[in-house]
Amino acid sequence: MRPSTRWGKLCFLIAQILVAAIILSPIVYAVDISFLPLSQIFKKPPQLIPETLDFSYYVKAFQRAPLLRYLLNTVLVASGITVGQVLLACITAFSFSYFTFKGKNVLFMVILATMMIPGESIVLSNYLTIGELGLLDTYPALILPSLASATTIFFMRQAFLQTPRELYEVASMEGCGNLRYLFLIQMPLAKGAIGAVSIYTFINGWNAYMWPLLVTNTDRMRTVQIGIGMLLDADSADYNVMMAGVIIVMLPTLLLFTLGQKHILSGALAGAVKG
Repeated sequence: MRPSTRWGKLCFLIAQILVAAIILSPIVYAVDISFLPLSQIFKKPPQLIPETLDFSYYVKAFQRAPLLRYLLNTVLVASGITVGQVLLACITAFSFSYFTFKGKNVLFMVILATMMIPGESIVLSNYLTIGELGLLDTYPALILPSLASATTIFFMRQAFLQTPRELYEVASMEGCGNLRYLFLIQMPLAKGAIGAVSIYTFINGWNAYMWPLLVTNTDRMRTVQIGIGMLLDADSADYNVMMAGVIIVMLPTLLLFTLGQKHILSGALAGAVKG
């Protein structure tokens, strides 16, 4: 290996370490604060390493707000959004990939055009619709408006186009129906793309704030992104308890993202070859 190549790889490695340190520093600082008493949080110079690991602030986070209920609600909502959105996207993408019908390209362009509509512009109409249906403060209110996604449909269509069409034609000749082909052949072949889309959708559902804030009124239905604000008292700003709650809320998505890196990479590459 030439010296220039070694130096290039070394510089690239150092750059990666610096970028990782910059990205992870807020998380490390939040973890640090979650173990520090208030007297040490504002200490100058700041104390970066706790003298003892005091988990009492994590206990206080669960005592101050029903985090377990919020976590359960968020898991159910994010999972429902993920399953529904991916299933609907696969069915729609299958139609655009294998069927021929009048206005197909125009309809697909219209679906893609909805990606340019800001989500905030349809919040009011969605809220009025959910209210008229009597679904406020329910799981359907949190899940239904997020089931359709042009981005997911486009991504799954690109993934389905990677499968040779001859496979579909042979399966049809052997008597395989469209739904059977979709669920037993096409979706398993596109499992990388489905995994990537599922992780992305779940994290978006987990981090949703504005819509759950509008349609939930009780602790029974609130999600963690809303409930985390309840960890700060009006009289005392317990930032250590607040940060403990933030770490608790962040861990599931951080773990999911870490375990799903393989699917994200393979899914991103699945739709990058053929348009």
